[in-house]
Amino acid sequence: MMKLLLALLAGLVFGLGLILSGMTDPAKVIGFLDITGNWDPSLGLVMGGAVLVGLLTFRLTASRAKAYFGDALQIPTSRDIDRRLVLGSLTFGVGWGLAGYCPGPALASLAGGGQQALLFVAAMLAGMVLFAVLDKR
Repeated sequence: MMKLLLALLAGLVFGLGLILSGMTDPAKVIGFLDITGNWDPSLGLVMGGAVLVGLLTFRLTASRAKAYFGDALQIPTSRDIDRRLVLGSLTFGVGWGLAGYCPGPALASLAGGGQQALLFVAAMLAGMVLFAVLDKR
């Protein structure tokens, strides 16, 4: 039960951070990505903070055998940059640039009831199903 409460708390803090930072506003995200137009660099600080937290977390967990609640750690070990990684990254980036959403902010935006976020999440889920079907081949 404690794991579920902490997971809920972490999700709420993450979602609140996305909302407060402006990551749930597609216009702000697209303004950040538009480096040749009216560029808004403010989300760069948000991303830099997220990268810093991620780096510190990976450093702290690298020496651990198990997670804090005893589960096995599932830290990626592959460092290969292959075709699949590059194509996935490009697909993610194009989708983010066109819609102004990535998965976390889109899910947080659902709380506001926006149709744009609902459409994005539906398309994201359809893409996940399509990937699962094609990946089995």
